[in-house]
Amino acid sequence: MTQPHAAGTAPAIRHLVIVGNGMAAHRLIETLGCMPGAPEHITVIGDEPHGAYNRIMLSPWLAGEIDTEGLALAPPTADHSPQGQQPRITTRLALRVTGINRRQRRLECADGELIDYDHLVLATGSRSAMPDIAGINHQGVGGFRDLADARALADSAEQGGQAVVVGGGLLGLEAAEGLRKRGMQVTVLQRSHRLMNRQLDDTAAAMLAQQLSERGIQIRTGVQVAEILGDAEGCVSAVRLQGEDTHLPAQRVVMTTGITANVEPGRSAGLVCDRALVVDDQLLTSDCHISALGECCQFEQHTYGLVEPIWRQVEVLARRLCGSTGVPYHEASCATRLKVSGISLFAFGPTDAEGDHEVLTYHDNERGEYRRLLLTDGRLVGAVLYGDTRMGPWLFELSQQGVGLDAVRHSLLLGQADTEALMAEQSSCVDHDPDNRLDNQLKHQPSKNKTHQEAA
Repeated sequence: MTQPHAAGTAPAIRHLVIVGNGMAAHRLIETLGCMPGAPEHITVIGDEPHGAYNRIMLSPWLAGEIDTEGLALAPPTADHSPQGQQPRITTRLALRVTGINRRQRRLECADGELIDYDHLVLATGSRSAMPDIAGINHQGVGGFRDLADARALADSAEQGGQAVVVGGGLLGLEAAEGLRKRGMQVTVLQRSHRLMNRQLDDTAAAMLAQQLSERGIQIRTGVQVAEILGDAEGCVSAVRLQGEDTHLPAQRVVMTTGITANVEPGRSAGLVCDRALVVDDQLLTSDCHISALGECCQFEQHTYGLVEPIWRQVEVLARRLCGSTGVPYHEASCATRLKVSGISLFAFGPTDAEGDHEVLTYHDNERGEYRRLLLTDGRLVGAVLYGDTRMGPWLFELSQQGVGLDAVRHSLLLGQADTEALMAEQSSCVDHDPDNRLDNQLKHQPSKNKTHQEAA
């Protein structure tokens, strides 16, 4: 595969054009507005008819927990720009870019307009992947990725009836809960044997399935869709599963089995693509005048669906667009939360324990609490918390910092306060040990491949 253009110190950019008016573009404009050397003029082009909104909050919106105003992002400004430099920002809505003339650095738009750029950022996002299933084009089958999708689901829910959500990951479960709260009978179909199989272990997934079932959502795991059936008018009417003769009635089918990067018109312009637009560690594509950001880009073998890595991409890209290069973009682990009211879970790191992991677990079924920690050589590498997740961010920070936890491994399950008190005590002991005998002893403790069960 041809590699993207190597980044160097960028010349001053007078006119920056950003294609895509989502969260990534909005964050980039806000970041540029706080930095010296920002482009003089920024034009952002979005094909949706409304301003930028917080896509993370679409699930609470569908569930009726916030209104549309709660989704909106404040228009980007340059009020914090240093040295009085304030980029002029132009926002173009409901405008679709159909082509990129790389030689002339010019965009071609669906209405015939031509827009020149000095540098171009493609932040076109992604759409729900539509698998090759018979009946996938029936009316009433769609994804859950943007505001138009969410509104279509809300409109369907007003009619009541039955919905089938294909995919038991984060997005699928959030869509299922939103439709349930709007009055639909919902069935979730998951190909894996457990929900959220990329984030949860068997125990936490079973607890989640039970809690959703108690709310009235039917959970089917280990199943695959064979066909989506329609009526005489071409509207979805049922779903048939592989190996089963019975049909699941459905007036709405929501596909949440993955995303497809929006790489056009970048691909048509000849930019290097794989699963998305290929970028280097400065977010440059194979054209030195074009960058890509967010869900439409691919760094090494990684594509993106969470905001945390995209925010780190923004920092790298903003520095380069302002004329300097700093720390290159690199991958880092992310933590996961589920945005379903009344259900608390927090997870990061490996899902299943491997041979070199020490496993610490706590399970109180009556209280609905579960914690499972994975350690390697005395350092925390993964966690699954269900029910009480208050110490999740703290555990994630310990993991990111690579803190040695051999001496406090048992207190980790009890809580942050107890563990930090013990860590302080151990640190005090080491400070009063001039020969560092205790420190050396802790460092050379053999790692243990054991599972510790803590009873409530």
